[in-house]
Amino acid sequence: MTVVRINAISVDPDTGDELAARFAKRAGAVDHADGFEGFELLRPTDGRATWLVVTRWRDEESFRAWTTSPAFAHGHRGASGDDGGGEGHGRPVAAASELWSFDVVDLGSLH
Repeated sequence: MTVVRINAISVDPDTGDELAARFAKRAGAVDHADGFEGFELLRPTDGRATWLVVTRWRDEESFRAWTTSPAFAHGHRGASGDDGGGEGHGRPVAAASELWSFDVVDLGSLH
């Protein structure tokens, strides 16, 4: 069953572009992880200060394997919280982050 993991990142409006740039530098880093299905970085457009990092995985085990992998650790080294900062990027851009977990509901199976 596909699972969705969303990292809700609180970002000062002055550092949002920096957050996006840091993710752009890491683009594709997760693409070859076993069970990875997709990634989106969502920028708020309604005055909120929370950006969403949305990933889709084949199952919970695939997501956990990624988060315990050397590639994940390398990509998040030096980040304050889980802000996408990575190594050598200077000041943190995230004030806080929270991981949200969802399963995709197969509506066809509910009939």
